[in-house]
Amino acid sequence: MNNKLFIDNLAITTSYQELLDLFSAHGNVTEINLPVDRLSGRPRGSGFVTMATPEGARSAILALNGKEIGTHTLSVSAAGSLGGRPASASASRQPRRSSRLPF
Repeated sequence: MNNKLFIDNLAITTSYQELLDLFSAHGNVTEINLPVDRLSGRPRGSGFVTMATPEGARSAILALNGKEIGTHTLSVSAAGSLGGRPASASASRQPRRSSRLPF
């Protein structure tokens, strides 16, 4: 199992320390990433937490998925577990050749 977890439906006020406290109860946390919108600079409401072991990741998913934090119900899953889709839409097709002439 992947040790990196995707957390969705976070309050925009959720801090790094709050996530660390929440996930540390289930094992050692090695990394937390809370992306922000480039234009507004505000948090996106989702993030990533990497646990030190697969057991810690499994424990965190079981304990925290569906947990209510304030007015938000968290969604916690293994990062990249989107049903086996390719990483991007173009990952499964051949590159296009340019129809432009060299002059």
